[in-house]
Amino acid sequence: MKVLSIGWVNVRRVVRDRTGLFFLVALPLMLVFILGAAFGGATTPVVGVVGDAGALSADDAVRVRNFPDEPALRSAVEHGEVSAGLVRTDDNAPRLLVRADRTGQQLRMLVTTSLTREANRIAAGEFVAAQTGLDRDTALSLVDSAGVEPVEVRVSTTGEALFPAGYSGFDLGAANQLIVFTFLNSLTTAAFLVETRSLGVTRRMLATPTRARTVVAGEALGRVSIALLQGLIVLVGSALLFGVRWGDPLGAASLLCAFALVSGGAGLLLGSICRTQQQTTGAGILLGLSLAAFGGCMVPLEFFSPLLRKVAFATPHGWANDGFAALTRRGGDLLTVAPHLAVLLGFAAVLFSLGAWTLRRAVTR
Repeated sequence: MKVLSIGWVNVRRVVRDRTGLFFLVALPLMLVFILGAAFGGATTPVVGVVGDAGALSADDAVRVRNFPDEPALRSAVEHGEVSAGLVRTDDNAPRLLVRADRTGQQLRMLVTTSLTREANRIAAGEFVAAQTGLDRDTALSLVDSAGVEPVEVRVSTTGEALFPAGYSGFDLGAANQLIVFTFLNSLTTAAFLVETRSLGVTRRMLATPTRARTVVAGEALGRVSIALLQGLIVLVGSALLFGVRWGDPLGAASLLCAFALVSGGAGLLLGSICRTQQQTTGAGILLGLSLAAFGGCMVPLEFFSPLLRKVAFATPHGWANDGFAALTRRGGDLLTVAPHLAVLLGFAAVLFSLGAWTLRRAVTR
């Protein structure tokens, strides 16, 4: 019961800290949304139009937004309210305004194709009107009603795709943020362990009929509970808010628990070594972000060179990252990630052994 009480106190301290609660709940989910929207979010681009939208209004690939004049449209494109703008007036040729990003360039091709198709339709109508003597509207109706055999285009993928069909930026970002924040917050919240020691709370607990190993076990449970809570927030929150698919539930839960043990062990070790809260927070941020970068949380492991991949798999982040990739991208299950779980549990055993030994020395000397 004492072990559970000490662990519960650690969780309560984190939850009651408003600043810590922001980093625990809001920031990870915000980053999942931002990264998912920027890299593959399923959104329909918006094209601003001054004048007649023409064939664009019937195109399901874009949404058309009308503007009263060109200055208003230009301002909207510059500020990112729309990805592209089309100016169509009677006295000038159509002008296209696009942003210098990937969506803007894609829209440039789409709008250009739409304008070309519309110009060809008008040219065909004028030709029919000149040859038959029909008026322009009747000739265009005749062109539209003419049966044209569609061209069948077959698309196939050769080789192995990096990401499966339907895999969104939300799916990729959620796994990365889960790993980053589970480990990072476990390290930074280890400052509470330093505070407990510096205020003499640990020594007062030892003055009661409480053994040192009970205190160590309670602090270890607190670190793991915080890591597990962080991981569950990202996992469940991203699934409910952004439809993230985590693959095999048993495999995902096992990976989360194994990485929470790694994170809890790292937090226990850091909180036992550092003497001040400032040292713990600074070292935690540095270590957390550095390991995240080397472990493939900033850039997918698929883009790493062979040398960097070897470096990545020297970190627990690399193994966790590849494990979630096996579940979400390659259709794996619990057996597929069994090697990843074994390595992560090995990391956790080493970190907990060092952390428990260091903390026991710190509280008994």
